[in-house]
Amino acid sequence: MTSIQTEIFTCVLSGDVESITGYFEREGVTDEAQEKDMCGMKDEVGRNALLTGCMLGRSDVVRELLTHGARVDEQTVRGYSSLHLAACWGHLQTVRTLLELGADTQAETFRGERPVDLAQRYSRTDCADCLILAEAKQDLMSYVAFVKDLVSDPEKNLTKEEKNICTRACSAKSDWIQSVKHSTVSDFIAQRKDIENTLQPILSKLSAQCKHQQHFCIALKSLHNVGTILY
Repeated sequence: MTSIQTEIFTCVLSGDVESITGYFEREGVTDEAQEKDMCGMKDEVGRNALLTGCMLGRSDVVRELLTHGARVDEQTVRGYSSLHLAACWGHLQTVRTLLELGADTQAETFRGERPVDLAQRYSRTDCADCLILAEAKQDLMSYVAFVKDLVSDPEKNLTKEEKNICTRACSAKSDWIQSVKHSTVSDFIAQRKDIENTLQPILSKLSAQCKHQQHFCIALKSLHNVGTILY
Protein backbone atom coordinates (compact mmCIF):
# COMPACT_ATOMS: atom_id res chain seq x y z
CA MET A 1 0.00 0.00 0.00
CA THR A 2 1.12 3.57 -0.58
CA SER A 3 1.58 6.28 2.03
CA ILE A 4 -1.29 8.29 0.56
CA GLN A 5 -3.63 5.30 0.95
CA THR A 6 -2.66 5.15 4.61
CA GLU A 7 -3.15 8.89 5.04
CA ILE A 8 -6.59 8.83 3.42
CA PHE A 9 -7.66 5.88 5.55
CA THR A 10 -6.49 7.72 8.68
CA CYS A 11 -8.46 10.80 7.63
CA VAL A 12 -11.57 8.68 7.16
CA LEU A 13 -11.22 7.34 10.69
CA SER A 14 -10.93 10.86 12.10
CA GLY A 15 -13.52 12.38 9.80
CA ASP A 16 -11.04 14.87 8.35
CA VAL A 17 -12.75 15.58 5.02
CA GLU A 18 -10.70 18.73 4.37
CA SER A 19 -7.44 16.78 4.33
CA ILE A 20 -8.96 14.17 2.05
CA THR A 21 -10.03 16.92 -0.34
CA GLY A 22 -6.52 18.31 -0.21
CA TYR A 23 -4.98 14.98 -1.16
CA PHE A 24 -7.21 14.67 -4.21
CA GLU A 25 -6.75 18.27 -5.29
CA ARG A 26 -2.99 18.25 -4.90
CA GLU A 27 -1.18 18.48 -8.21
CA GLY A 28 -0.77 15.09 -9.81
CA VAL A 29 -2.91 13.23 -7.30
CA THR A 30 -6.00 13.13 -9.54
CA ASP A 31 -4.03 11.47 -12.35
CA GLU A 32 -2.60 8.98 -9.91
CA ALA A 33 -6.09 8.13 -8.64
CA GLN A 34 -7.13 7.14 -12.14
CA GLU A 35 -4.30 4.62 -12.31
CA LYS A 36 -4.32 3.31 -8.76
CA ASP A 37 -6.99 2.86 -6.12
CA MET A 38 -6.15 5.55 -3.59
CA CYS A 39 -8.86 4.23 -1.29
CA GLY A 40 -7.48 0.71 -1.53
CA MET A 41 -6.08 0.26 1.96
CA LYS A 42 -8.18 -2.23 3.93
CA ASP A 43 -8.55 -3.04 7.60
CA GLU A 44 -8.26 -6.49 9.11
CA VAL A 45 -11.73 -7.55 7.93
CA GLY A 46 -11.42 -6.20 4.40
CA ARG A 47 -13.07 -2.79 4.68
CA ASN A 48 -11.49 -0.07 2.55
CA ALA A 49 -11.72 3.68 3.14
CA LEU A 50 -15.20 4.03 1.63
CA LEU A 51 -16.65 1.04 3.47
CA THR A 52 -15.16 2.27 6.72
CA GLY A 53 -16.57 5.76 6.19
CA CYS A 54 -20.01 4.26 5.61
CA MET A 55 -19.79 2.14 8.74
CA LEU A 56 -18.89 5.26 10.74
CA GLY A 57 -21.61 7.34 9.11
CA ARG A 58 -19.27 10.01 7.74
CA SER A 59 -21.48 11.24 4.89
CA ASP A 60 -19.22 14.13 3.84
CA VAL A 61 -16.23 11.81 3.66
CA VAL A 62 -18.23 9.26 1.69
CA ARG A 63 -19.35 11.87 -0.84
CA GLU A 64 -15.77 13.12 -1.25
CA LEU A 65 -14.39 9.63 -1.84
CA LEU A 66 -17.08 8.78 -4.37
CA THR A 67 -16.61 12.07 -6.18
CA HIS A 68 -12.96 11.18 -6.70
CA GLY A 69 -13.32 7.65 -8.00
CA ALA A 70 -14.13 5.33 -5.12
CA ARG A 71 -16.37 2.44 -6.26
CA VAL A 72 -19.78 2.76 -4.65
CA ASP A 73 -20.71 -0.92 -5.00
CA GLU A 74 -17.43 -2.55 -4.04
CA GLN A 75 -18.06 -5.37 -1.57
CA THR A 76 -16.04 -7.21 1.04
CA VAL A 77 -15.24 -10.89 0.55
CA ARG A 78 -18.49 -11.66 2.38
CA GLY A 79 -20.48 -9.39 0.12
CA TYR A 80 -21.02 -6.36 2.36
CA SER A 81 -21.30 -3.17 0.32
CA SER A 82 -21.16 0.45 1.42
CA LEU A 83 -24.97 0.50 1.54
CA HIS A 84 -25.09 -2.64 3.68
CA LEU A 85 -22.78 -1.11 6.26
CA ALA A 86 -24.47 2.28 6.40
CA ALA A 87 -27.87 0.60 6.73
CA CYS A 88 -27.03 -1.93 9.41
CA TRP A 89 -25.29 0.75 11.52
CA GLY A 90 -28.29 3.03 11.18
CA HIS A 91 -26.66 5.98 9.40
CA LEU A 92 -29.64 7.43 7.55
CA GLN A 93 -27.88 10.41 5.98
CA THR A 94 -25.12 8.17 4.66
CA VAL A 95 -27.72 5.80 3.22
CA ARG A 96 -29.34 8.76 1.46
CA THR A 97 -25.97 9.94 0.15
CA LEU A 98 -25.16 6.50 -1.24
CA LEU A 99 -28.56 6.18 -2.91
CA GLU A 100 -28.15 9.62 -4.46
CA LEU A 101 -24.81 8.53 -5.89
CA GLY A 102 -26.12 5.29 -7.39
CA ALA A 103 -25.59 2.57 -4.80
CA ASP A 104 -27.16 -0.78 -5.65
CA THR A 105 -30.11 -1.58 -3.36
CA GLN A 106 -30.11 -5.21 -4.55
CA ALA A 107 -26.52 -6.13 -3.66
CA GLU A 108 -26.41 -9.29 -1.54
CA THR A 109 -24.12 -10.54 1.20
CA PHE A 110 -22.91 -14.13 1.41
CA ARG A 111 -26.17 -14.83 3.27
CA GLY A 112 -28.24 -13.38 0.43
CA GLU A 113 -29.23 -10.29 2.43
CA ARG A 114 -29.86 -6.93 0.80
CA PRO A 115 -29.19 -3.64 2.60
CA VAL A 116 -32.87 -3.34 3.55
CA ASP A 117 -32.76 -6.84 5.07
CA LEU A 118 -29.90 -5.82 7.37
CA ALA A 119 -31.64 -2.58 8.31
CA GLN A 120 -34.73 -4.54 9.30
CA ARG A 121 -32.76 -7.23 11.14
CA TYR A 122 -31.02 -4.62 13.28
CA SER A 123 -34.18 -2.52 13.74
CA ARG A 124 -32.81 0.48 11.85
CA THR A 125 -36.33 1.56 10.99
CA ASP A 126 -35.49 4.90 9.36
CA CYS A 127 -32.91 3.28 7.09
CA ALA A 128 -35.25 0.41 6.22
CA ASP A 129 -38.05 2.83 5.30
CA CYS A 130 -35.65 4.86 3.15
CA LEU A 131 -34.43 1.75 1.32
CA ILE A 132 -37.94 0.40 0.75
CA LEU A 133 -38.89 3.74 -0.80
CA ALA A 134 -35.73 3.68 -2.93
CA GLU A 135 -36.55 0.17 -4.15
CA ALA A 136 -40.09 1.23 -5.10
CA LYS A 137 -38.69 4.19 -7.03
CA GLN A 138 -36.11 1.98 -8.76
CA ASP A 139 -38.81 -0.51 -9.67
CA LEU A 140 -40.81 2.21 -11.46
CA MET A 141 -37.69 3.55 -13.19
CA SER A 142 -36.73 0.05 -14.34
CA TYR A 143 -40.18 -0.52 -15.78
CA VAL A 144 -40.00 2.78 -17.69
CA ALA A 145 -36.57 1.76 -19.04
CA PHE A 146 -38.02 -1.63 -20.05
CA VAL A 147 -40.79 0.05 -22.04
CA LYS A 148 -38.34 2.42 -23.71
CA ASP A 149 -36.28 -0.57 -24.83
CA LEU A 150 -39.39 -2.14 -26.34
CA VAL A 151 -40.14 1.02 -28.30
CA SER A 152 -36.62 1.16 -29.70
CA ASP A 153 -36.55 -2.52 -30.71
CA PRO A 154 -37.41 -2.76 -34.44
CA GLU A 155 -38.22 -6.46 -34.10
CA LYS A 156 -41.25 -5.73 -31.90
CA ASN A 157 -43.26 -4.47 -34.88
CA LEU A 158 -45.07 -1.75 -32.97
CA THR A 159 -47.24 0.65 -34.93
CA LYS A 160 -46.51 4.36 -34.87
CA GLU A 161 -49.50 4.96 -32.61
CA GLU A 162 -48.41 2.22 -30.21
CA LYS A 163 -44.93 3.73 -30.03
CA ASN A 164 -46.46 7.14 -29.33
CA ILE A 165 -48.60 5.72 -26.53
CA CYS A 166 -45.56 4.08 -24.94
CA THR A 167 -43.41 7.20 -25.32
CA ARG A 168 -46.06 9.46 -23.78
CA ALA A 169 -46.58 7.07 -20.87
CA CYS A 170 -42.83 6.88 -20.19
CA SER A 171 -42.41 10.65 -20.41
CA ALA A 172 -45.28 11.20 -17.99
CA LYS A 173 -43.80 8.81 -15.42
CA SER A 174 -40.28 10.21 -15.84
CA ASP A 175 -41.63 13.74 -15.29
CA TRP A 176 -43.52 12.56 -12.22
CA ILE A 177 -40.40 10.94 -10.75
CA GLN A 178 -38.42 14.14 -11.30
CA SER A 179 -41.03 16.50 -9.87
CA VAL A 180 -42.69 14.59 -7.03
CA LYS A 181 -41.84 15.54 -3.46
CA HIS A 182 -42.57 13.66 -0.24
CA SER A 183 -43.60 10.57 -2.19
CA THR A 184 -44.49 7.31 -0.47
CA VAL A 185 -44.04 3.68 -1.41
CA SER A 186 -47.74 3.54 -2.22
CA ASP A 187 -47.32 6.45 -4.64
CA PHE A 188 -44.65 4.60 -6.62
CA ILE A 189 -46.66 1.37 -6.61
CA ALA A 190 -49.70 3.28 -7.89
CA GLN A 191 -47.68 4.92 -10.66
CA ARG A 192 -46.27 1.53 -11.68
CA LYS A 193 -49.76 0.04 -11.77
CA ASP A 194 -51.04 2.99 -13.81
CA ILE A 195 -48.45 2.65 -16.57
CA GLU A 196 -48.95 -1.13 -16.63
CA ASN A 197 -52.70 -0.65 -17.12
CA THR A 198 -52.13 1.96 -19.83
CA LEU A 199 -49.80 -0.27 -21.80
CA GLN A 200 -51.49 -3.61 -21.08
CA PRO A 201 -53.08 -4.00 -24.56
CA ILE A 202 -49.76 -3.33 -26.28
CA LEU A 203 -47.80 -5.64 -24.01
CA SER A 204 -50.42 -8.38 -24.41
CA LYS A 205 -50.03 -8.10 -28.16
CA LEU A 206 -46.25 -8.40 -27.90
CA SER A 207 -46.61 -11.37 -25.55
CA ALA A 208 -48.88 -13.13 -28.04
CA GLN A 209 -46.39 -12.45 -30.86
CA CYS A 210 -43.57 -13.86 -28.76
CA LYS A 211 -45.54 -17.04 -27.99
CA HIS A 212 -46.39 -17.45 -31.66
CA GLN A 213 -42.72 -17.11 -32.61
CA GLN A 214 -41.73 -19.65 -29.95
CA HIS A 215 -44.30 -22.14 -31.25
CA PHE A 216 -43.08 -21.57 -34.81
CA CYS A 217 -39.47 -22.21 -33.75
CA ILE A 218 -40.48 -25.39 -31.91
CA ALA A 219 -42.42 -26.62 -34.97
CA LEU A 220 -39.49 -25.80 -37.25
CA LYS A 221 -37.09 -27.68 -34.98
CA SER A 222 -39.44 -30.68 -34.95
CA LEU A 223 -39.55 -30.72 -38.74
CA HIS A 224 -35.77 -30.54 -38.82
CA ASN A 225 -35.51 -33.50 -36.41
CA VAL A 226 -37.97 -35.55 -38.48
CA GLY A 227 -36.01 -34.78 -41.62
CA THR A 228 -32.80 -35.90 -39.92
CA ILE A 229 -34.40 -39.23 -38.98
CA LEU A 230 -35.82 -39.81 -42.47
CA TYR A 231 -32.59 -39.10 -44.24
